[in-house]
Amino acid sequence: MPGENFRDIQAFLAVARERSFTRAAARLGVSQSALSHTIRALEARLGLRLLTRTTRSVSPTEAGERLIESVGPRFEAISSELADFEALRGKPAGTVRISAPDFAANTILWPRLSRLRQTCPDIKLEVAIEPGLIDIVAEHFDAGVRFGDQIARGMTAVRISPDIRMTIVGAPSYLERCPPPRMPSDLTAHDCINMRFSMRGDVYAWALRKGNQNLKVRVEGPWTFNCIYPVIEAALAGSGLAYMPEMLARPHVQSGRLRPVLKDWCPTFPGLHLYFASRHPSSPALSLVVEALRYHHQSDAQSGEPAIHELM
Repeated sequence: MPGENFRDIQAFLAVARERSFTRAAARLGVSQSALSHTIRALEARLGLRLLTRTTRSVSPTEAGERLIESVGPRFEAISSELADFEALRGKPAGTVRISAPDFAANTILWPRLSRLRQTCPDIKLEVAIEPGLIDIVAEHFDAGVRFGDQIARGMTAVRISPDIRMTIVGAPSYLERCPPPRMPSDLTAHDCINMRFSMRGDVYAWALRKGNQNLKVRVEGPWTFNCIYPVIEAALAGSGLAYMPEMLARPHVQSGRLRPVLKDWCPTFPGLHLYFASRHPSSPALSLVVEALRYHHQSDAQSGEPAIHELM
């Protein structure tokens, strides 16, 4: 049966069930004359009479009954499946893939998106720990997380954290045997724990700032990692000085296990941002993820997070 006849069969099934052109027309939202014309056209294409019409009623012929029995259940199944798909528009579902550095995944994505999953269990989340910058479009990610000043032009970005201050820290045991640096140039005499964001990339140079002075200091040391948490562990073990977000060092500084150095040279970077390629989220599921992660100055300040200036 040609595809253009599908609506004609649906019209026939409506008339056969209602046993009335008037009621069927009202159900389908068409005029009675248009419905009558549709049925006559279907009968002409099939070369069979499908309905017996009297002044008081409409009933299927033998051919009509066979058509109802053979295709009716199939059309009902198709209608049910289509209704399920339409329901998805009001019930976000699917997988959202996000590329993020490890500390962003641990401190922001995990707590906030865990709450989202409780209310939207049909949303699945795939978080890939990627310390370096990648092309989220080429790698088929729905979104990425990076500092605000690292996001490529043309991307839509939503702030998900306050501005992040960096710090340089060392364990008391290390600082007892190696006097704390007083100037950035002193770092060359220290064991420093490095990060390399990708196997092909350079070792990360520590960004330092004091007033109008901006420095990129390349340091040396016994350990190089590609994510931040081993850096923290190495610093706690007394292996050298480490450069990290102050929010990660804070509990260890408060407990006395780490001590900050060169505090007046440690810069503040634009906060973490969730970014994606299109002007608007590509799916209802991604829209909910964006709103779950979005940083709100007032509510987050009340929850104890430091204040920021809004970028978006």
